[in-house]
Amino acid sequence: MSRSLKQVAVLLVALLCLDPHGRVGSAPICAHGPSGCHVPSLADLFDRVIQHSARMHSLSNDLHSEFEQYFLPSKNHIGKIYRKCHTSNILTPNGKENAQKLAREELTEVILKLLLAWRDPLFQLHQSMAHQQDFNSFSSNKALEMGDMAHELRKGVEKVAEKMRVLGMLGNFVTGLSEPETMLPISDSGEAMSDYELLYCFRRDSNKVQNYLKILKCRIVPEHDC
Repeated sequence: MSRSLKQVAVLLVALLCLDPHGRVGSAPICAHGPSGCHVPSLADLFDRVIQHSARMHSLSNDLHSEFEQYFLPSKNHIGKIYRKCHTSNILTPNGKENAQKLAREELTEVILKLLLAWRDPLFQLHQSMAHQQDFNSFSSNKALEMGDMAHELRKGVEKVAEKMRVLGMLGNFVTGLSEPETMLPISDSGEAMSDYELLYCFRRDSNKVQNYLKILKCRIVPEHDC
């Protein structure tokens, strides 16, 4: 084989090893060129989803802060925040100790249910902000980015669950959680939840997801920073 063909072959192998989208799936990692490609370990996959969840929660904090500044002159509005989020019907453990008591399967299912429940509301939030002149396109794009991140995170958690099943660390659990019906959150009064209320709830739930992932990792691979 000529030298040029060898170079092309090496380049193709390298491209196959890379994840061009930087997503949280299980694409091989090439730390030291093509010869160093390897399938991520379970600890690696956990690190990916935890880091991704941290970025998602940080983004929700930033956007929530922007809304607080916007609504600051109207403190009456802030005082009337709808505290019962649309995900309140999902039973989640209250506190670290209770989360640690849940079976691995149950905790994994809670994480996936929370992420699934935000598919349509985050799209609603982006659409609403995009049509408001009070918010610039940068803020609207943040809402869109959060929706994409939640989708990618769910796919990443599914990869983690699959890896745990293959390794015999996870028993039977709902592998194909049904996609929620297209239903937008409403308050007790029957009115659509405001953008601020949606952000308040998503910030709360994204924090839960991040904490549950950390707890799950410590139970599965306790030797890694736990």
